[in-house]
Order: sequence, then structure tokens, then C-alpha cells
Amino acid sequence: MLKTDVLVVGAGPAGSIAARNAAENGAEVILIDKMSEIGTPKRCAEGISAEGLKRVNIKPKKAWITNEITGVRLVSPNNTSVWLTADKVKFPEAGYILERKIFDKYLAMEAARSGAKIKVKTIARGIDKKNDDIIVHAYCMDEKIDIKTKIVIAADGPESRVARWFGLKTHTKVKDMISAAQFEMVNVDIDDSSCIEFYFGNVAPGGYAWIFPKSDDVANVGLGVLNTKTKKSAYEHLLSFVKENPATKNAQPVEFNVGGVPVAGMHKNLVADGLMVVGDAAGQVNPLTGGGLVTGMVGGMLAGKVAAEAIDKDDNSEKMLKKYEELCKKEIGEEIDKYLKVKNYLLSLSDEELDSIAEAFKDIEFDKVSTRELVKKLIKVSPKALVKLGKLI
Repeated sequence: MLKTDVLVVGAGPAGSIAARNAAENGAEVILIDKMSEIGTPKRCAEGISAEGLKRVNIKPKKAWITNEITGVRLVSPNNTSVWLTADKVKFPEAGYILERKIFDKYLAMEAARSGAKIKVKTIARGIDKKNDDIIVHAYCMDEKIDIKTKIVIAADGPESRVARWFGLKTHTKVKDMISAAQFEMVNVDIDDSSCIEFYFGNVAPGGYAWIFPKSDDVANVGLGVLNTKTKKSAYEHLLSFVKENPATKNAQPVEFNVGGVPVAGMHKNLVADGLMVVGDAAGQVNPLTGGGLVTGMVGGMLAGKVAAEAIDKDDNSEKMLKKYEELCKKEIGEEIDKYLKVKNYLLSLSDEELDSIAEAFKDIEFDKVSTRELVKKLIKVSPKALVKLGKLI
């Protein structure tokens, strides 16, 4: 029987950040991950903002940054392009394209340097509760082990099994789950390797397609779709996109990834006695962009700090851990709720309406580039958006 104060299940960014913060604040921590190699397979377009890294106290490292981004290209269904580049628009913070396989390991290593113990190829299979202790039954390297802990932090992704073991509802409806497929490709004919590209409309029903350059001719090329909006799979849509897009028609894939992204907003209940839920498991994903790196890591940071405080006070009750839930609602919940409304509005637009918005955007001067700024301009050019979203800004 292993014993610890805090057990973190899942060594993705949210889990590793949670483990690091709990350990830094004095708790004994074990971090487990079911994979033999942390960071694989990647299920991410690998983009992140410098401001996002700063929010969770991470300094950029050349080892896990493949490219710096200073521009955005938005492409409507009729191929109208809106270029928002550093020579025209202010970029308050640079963005980066990561190498997630290195980045995720780095975060786990930082957790270890802070005192957390890491166990790879370790999968949780169930729990038992004995008074204030939680016994997690797991398999480590195919050998059965038990881990006794006071607090479990569930960072085990969408449809979290760990949260369900504690009685929380983490099921995501089909209409709220984006199906994503992505190639990493070489020989991509990239117009500007400092710009990330987004394609909207019927190319990816219910979502969008992207090209995120990692170098002059290497890029993550993918898309996400809502299965309720199309009869084709995300993979089938991706094959069509790659075949038809001028940048990728002669490119070759060197990696293929698929995954699901919950876009229904953050779950209402994030805690139970002895449990906190973080990252995708908690729905801590921007519903508009599908990006969950920063919001998940913020959730992990808050959970780690609250876990250490709870251990110090010898109180792992739901009432004590509610502090984490309240902090999440304040730090990221309001932002997630706002972008959920924007996402639902965009789903109501036809391709023709998206084209008209793109045409209007070409004549608009942007002060800076951010999701908030794009929503503000959307409201400015579209009377329909003003009615639906005017109260958000």
C-alpha cells in the first residue's frame, strides 16, 4: 500500500500543474499516468499564448517551442481572407507553437522537482472509501497496487471515470463534443510561417479547420466537427480539406491524431469529499476555440494550492474543497460562459453570413488581436450579433 496526501490521476498539463502546486505548498503528492510516455499521443494543435504561460508561472523554453506566432489569418467559406498581422495590428503578447511531447514531460519534471512522485504506465481502476481516507486501486506496469490518499485530483480527460466514481456527472452530450482529427505534415506550402490559419464554414461543420505552422514547411493541419452537423467523420472532412487546400495538397503526413473536445462549458460541480476535477475532465475548455491548455492549467494550479491548504488543515471535506470551485468560477468560469454564448451564436450562421462578416472584417481596423477583440468587432459589423451578444462586451 502506497500512502500520500494527494493523488493526481493524469499527467497532462492540468494534472502536472496541479501536482507541482500541491507539492510546492507542502503536500506529499503522487502523480500517475496511464501512458508509458507522458505527452503521447498528442491531442492538440499545440498553440498557446505567452500570456497564458505567464498566468501559471511558466517561463518559455526553447526546448519545447517550435515557432513564434505573430499573426492570424481567418478564411471564410468562399475563401475571403482576413489577415491580422503584426505589421498592421498590435499583438500584446506573442503566441507559440509547442512541441507537446516535450512540453508535457517538462511540466511533469517540474512537478517532480517540486517533490511529486511520478508513476508512468499506471492506470486507476476503482476506489474505496475508509473514513477520511480514499483507497485507489490501480495497475502499475501491469502489477496491482493500492494507493491510500486524502485527496484525489482527477485530470483524466473528457468523460472522467474518476469523477464518476465519486458520484459527479461528467457525461458530455454528443451535441457538445467536438470530434477532432489532425495530421502533422511536411512540405506544407505556408504563406506566412508566423501566422496561424483558421477556416470556417462547411469545411468543418460545427467547428473549424486550422493550419498551425511549426516551421517553414511543417504544420499541424486539423479540424473539429460536431457529429450532429455532419454525416461524415472528422477524418473524412480532414482528408477533403487536405486534398483541396492549396497549402496542403502536396504535403505528406508524419503523424495522425484524433480526440474529443468538450465544448459545453465548465461542469457545475467540480468537487466532492476528497475530490477535485481539473482540465478537460472539468470541462475547462474555451467553447469557442476548443482550446483547453491555459484554462486547464489555471484549474490545475488552483486545485493544487487548495489541496495543499486542505491537507494543512486536515480537512478534505467537500465544504473545504469548494474553495477550488469558487476560485475556478471567478478565474475562468465567467470567461468560459461568455464564449459558450458566442459559440452558440456562430453555429446559427450560414456560410453566406460568414462570408459577409469576413468581407466586413477586411475594412475594419483592429487595435489588437485577441478573442475578445474579435467578438467586439463581430458585434460592430453584424446587427444580428449585436442583438445576440451585445451584453457580453
